[in-house]
Order: sequence, then structure tokens, then C-alpha cells
Amino acid sequence: MKKVLFMALLITVSAAALYGCKGGTKKSGDGSVTVGITQDLDSLDPHKAVAAGTKEVLYNIFEGLVKPDQNGSLVPAVAESYQISTDGTEYAFKLRKGVKFHNGKTVTAEDVIYSLKRCAGMLETSDPEVKAVAALSIISDITTEQRDGADYIIVRLKEANTELIGYLTCSIIPKDYKDQASKPVGTGPFKFVSYTPMKSFVMEKYEDYYGTKAHFDKVTFAISESTDAAFLKLQAGEIDVFPYLTVDQAEQLKGSYNIEVGEMSLVQGLFLNNKVKPFDDPKVRQAMNYAVDKDEILQMLNGGKGKKIGSGVYAGFLSYFNDECTNTYEYNPEKAKQLLKEAGYPDGFTFTCSVPSNYSYHVQTAEILVSQYKKVGITMNIQLIEWASWLSDVYQAHQFESTIIGLDSQLAPSDILKYYIGGSAKNFINYESSEYDRVYKEAMATTDDAKKKELYRKAQQCLADDAASVFLQSPSLMVAVKKGISGYTFYPVYVQDMAALYKDGK
Repeated sequence: MKKVLFMALLITVSAAALYGCKGGTKKSGDGSVTVGITQDLDSLDPHKAVAAGTKEVLYNIFEGLVKPDQNGSLVPAVAESYQISTDGTEYAFKLRKGVKFHNGKTVTAEDVIYSLKRCAGMLETSDPEVKAVAALSIISDITTEQRDGADYIIVRLKEANTELIGYLTCSIIPKDYKDQASKPVGTGPFKFVSYTPMKSFVMEKYEDYYGTKAHFDKVTFAISESTDAAFLKLQAGEIDVFPYLTVDQAEQLKGSYNIEVGEMSLVQGLFLNNKVKPFDDPKVRQAMNYAVDKDEILQMLNGGKGKKIGSGVYAGFLSYFNDECTNTYEYNPEKAKQLLKEAGYPDGFTFTCSVPSNYSYHVQTAEILVSQYKKVGITMNIQLIEWASWLSDVYQAHQFESTIIGLDSQLAPSDILKYYIGGSAKNFINYESSEYDRVYKEAMATTDDAKKKELYRKAQQCLADDAASVFLQSPSLMVAVKKGISGYTFYPVYVQDMAALYKDGK
């Protein structure tokens, strides 16, 4: 048997773990809470969901072998503990005893193996709607063993990979359950009640949850078509929690809501299709960067909060974030004009930016960029599109000139940087760099943490030097929490943890 050792997660992410505690004692209590969201769910089956807005909701229903905590660590969930071999080719998970699915059945090793293989695309008969996790293709085999009277799940890899733990948060579901897409069943602190498209997703506390139970008996995610629509519900008192406020909206709500401030674990950028003219020219992409005043964007959108970035990793990834990229293109409109002239666009050009209409933050960012680009002779036209169209036309079909979006990530540096690998379906901006691909592959392969950090920082520098897109910021996140409710917690990944909320004095 291979020698194994207990390992702390390689990724040390520092996040603003802010809590909405305004007094009161943390005790269980009855009641319900309504949370506003501005995006419909794209699937109730966790293995078929794509949108980050869906995953932040389903986080409360499903768990993996491990799950993230508010400090950026991966902690045991369905697994009681885990070990990684010293050569990075074998992961051993000790299953927690007595974990129950929401349908009352006990989680078995067979359920776990089925779930992992389904996520990895390893089942003999696969569902084409399941979004196989590309990173899991490195798995050669998943088996179960009995060790010291406990069930272990053994995940063996084709080659060394010490980051794979960041992907093994994939949801554990019942093997023989056929209604996951309509009546989802997981192991989380809440269980599914109902879903009405473009209206609500309702869940209730799961009394047989193995861990610390939720405090609220019922949580309703109220779905609005836009931030403005959700804000009207906030003003009417119909929503208790809403996490996507603008500075102006936050000011208006201070009388009846506490405003909690953290940082989104997102890379917000103006993403450019590198295969579409004029963005196939590096000089044009560099000009696009020099023409942007990021300080003005942060001030106008966030009151100066948020963190500027200059490449494809968000600022919260402290161990891997390359801050030297941040000022690669300091605001210099004259330099932008010179580069445009050299590229054959002395009078500028016109382009279209496709922005998801349900994200007012990205729409407002686009409006600021329109003004900034106008100063160097570039005309930016905003095209508002529905989220479903963004997914199909922009992300999947790559049919766009530019777009503004925020990219989220698993707790693995390879995950946030996967969007730029040559030939990858996830490389929606069509960026190509043999040097980037080489460095990324080398970083993935090494088991030396110091070397891994060095290589991932080098990969970020490749993106900055090539001006792959206009990387803007890790936005601040302002959350309205109705007075009398505490416990709102910021995470270094895109989740809404409803189990942490509680009523003051209950």
C-alpha cells in the first residue's frame, strides 16, 4: 500500500469572512427567510448546472466528499477525513457514518462512486446533459475498501495532481434515484420543497442532517428578472437578504437593513474574442487596456471598494494571485491612441459588447466603459441579452465580439485559469498561446507547492502581456440583511450559505 500523509489544502485563500452579527445570541429558532436572486436556475440536478447563480443556491441542498468553508479551506463533509499520497496519485476518503440523503436513505460507498463517476463522465451509460468536470478526466479508477471497520473511497489518478481535491466538492447523490432534475435529493442542511421557474426556489431545514442544523425552518429564494426588480421588493420588505447591491441602493436601505460588505470571488473583465477583428490584433487589445481607468470604475460602482486585477485570477487567491500584473496597463489614453494608430485604426473603431441583462453590475460597468472608450475614439455599443442566450451564444458558441461577465472558480488555481487553455471548450475568448499552455500544464503536473505558485503566477503574466482581455476587478459585494437577522457569511467561492443565518435573540 502506498505511503500516505494527511495534507492541508494547498490553496490558502484569504477571504473577508465577515459576519452580520449585530448582537443577540446564536440559538435555533423557527421562522422563514427570503433571499433575493436575479437569475433563474438552469438545472436542479447539480451535475447538470452550469451557472454560478444556480450553484450558489444548490450549495444548501448538496454536499461533496469535502466542501469549502469561509476561510477558503476544504473541510470534510460526506467524508470524515481524507488522505493524499505523497506522490499525488491517490486520494483516500474515509466516509462519515450515518449520513442520510433527504429521502431518508443512508449514503453508501456505491452512491459516492456513482456520483464521482457521473461527474467525471466515467459511467458506462452517460447522460449527455451532465456537465462532466474536465479536471476529473485524470482519474483512472474509483473503488471502495474497508479499512479499520470503515468504508474508504479510493480515487486513483493517471498522473500526479495535488489540486484535484478542489474539484471533489462535486455533489453526492443517490445512485438509483431518477427524479434529480425535478425533485433534487442531496445530503445538505436543507432539503428541496418546490421550484417555480422565474419565481421561487423553496427549501426547508433537514432535521436528520448529520452536522450543525440550520436555524431557519424555511428559506425561499425569490427570483427577479433584474437587480432593479429585486430592489423594489427590498424596499417593500418582501426580501430579507439580497447580495448584489450598488452603492446608491445600499445608502437607501440603511434604515431597515444592515449592509454587510465583502469581496466577490470573481474575475470581472471585458472579455474579448481573440479571433474576431479587431481583437485578433494584440496591439488593439493592449490599447483596450490602456484606455480603461479602473480606479474610476471602482469609485463609481463600489465607492472605491473592490480590488483591481490585471490577469485571470481574483485577488482573494492570495497564494497564487500575481499582483504584479495589476499595473501592467496603467491608465494612459494617449498610449491607447498610439497603439490604435499603429494597428491601423487611427480613428478608432466600433464594437459590440454583449452583456447579460440580469446582472446590473455588469451593465453599469459597461456604461462606464462606453464613456472611457469614447475618449480614445472607440465606440462601444451595449447589447443586452438574456442569461440563457449568453450561455448558449457567448459561452458555448463563442458568437460574440466582447462581453462583460464575472468568472468564478473551484478552490484550485487551475480551475480559474482553465478558460485560456488552447483548444478547450471553456476557452470562450479563443485565446491561443503555446507558452501559456506549456506553463499551465507544468503547473498542473508539479507536486512542489512553491514551484506550482511560481508557474501559475507566470501563467497570469502571459495573459497580461498578451492582453488576452481587459481584466478589471474582484468586485466588492454589498449585501442587504434585514435588521434582526445575523450570520451572513462571505465565502471565497460563489455560495449563499443559508444554514449560517439566524434570528437575533432566538
